[in-house]
Amino acid sequence: MLTRAEPEALLDYFQRHPPEGFAPFVCATGMPGFWTDFDLLTTADIETLALIQKIPGQRHMRRWLRWRTCFMGSTVSEFCPLPDAPAAALVDGMFAVWQRKSALLLVKDIPRNAPFLPAAANRLADQLVDACLAQGFFMVDGQALAWLPIDFADEDEYLSRLSASRRRDIRRKLRSRDQLRVDIIATGDPRFADPAFTAQLYAQYLEVYEQSAIHFDRLPAAYFRAALNDAALAGRVFLYYRDDALIGHNLCFIHDGMLVDKTIGFHYPAARQCNLYFVSWMENLAFARREGLRGYIAGWTDPAVKAALGARFTPTRHAVYARNPLLRALLRRIAGRFEPDSQWFEA
Repeated sequence: MLTRAEPEALLDYFQRHPPEGFAPFVCATGMPGFWTDFDLLTTADIETLALIQKIPGQRHMRRWLRWRTCFMGSTVSEFCPLPDAPAAALVDGMFAVWQRKSALLLVKDIPRNAPFLPAAANRLADQLVDACLAQGFFMVDGQALAWLPIDFADEDEYLSRLSASRRRDIRRKLRSRDQLRVDIIATGDPRFADPAFTAQLYAQYLEVYEQSAIHFDRLPAAYFRAALNDAALAGRVFLYYRDDALIGHNLCFIHDGMLVDKTIGFHYPAARQCNLYFVSWMENLAFARREGLRGYIAGWTDPAVKAALGARFTPTRHAVYARNPLLRALLRRIAGRFEPDSQWFEA
């Protein structure tokens, strides 16, 4: 997969242990995908959601906005995993699976000149966009992926690039480090063979998932057990203890010279009291620096916070095809209402 930014085994585990309501598949070209019921308002902007809230009977109307959708891609990959194949063949493979069995066909998270991907991967992504447009798809801006090059000698140099007020705020938040013990263990460690321990980590993942604004792809416990017990993944689990109590963890992977942040779990309110989000960010940067890695991929959520922490962003786009031509024309006109990250960057 040219556009893969994580170990390929994660895609295999997604196929074997998909989120509830997901039916995964693999196209003849090798491109992965899944069927699921999709709430069209999942990524709608604030104004659109506020407008919907004012409509009488909007709760019942929301049910009509959940459509069976054929997605190309995966929710455990940073970008849509594209096999090394001609773009036209990839589109043909999508249509062969879809067969107009759902209202929407959607290719998610196509990279756009991602600086840490090979040039061939970015060329294929652009060719796929052109091939999709030629077949009647329209494009919607997706979320922007946060990342940071590891081009600083130490923590002080990293902080020196932030504003004075941000440096003061982060240093204040990092005082909680004195209360914490950080253990870093590799995937495949014997500790992950303990079902009670992996269940505790999964419960922390769910705590973060439940407080998130977007509920789309709750990964099952079996997915975590498989990934945590796979030594070949080159995964690292950062464990955060306060008074010998586990209050949070972060599952990351080393791939192609990058540290890729995949999932995080917190136990509230202790994690919030210890500013664990910011502590974990700094610990990840320190680890990547010690390991001589070239960058840190920080994921999709909380772009404003990550921007304040000095992250850079690489945009993505979704290719959307609606079975009904009238619906296709309508969605094309209102596509901007489903591009919250683009609106945030423009603001």
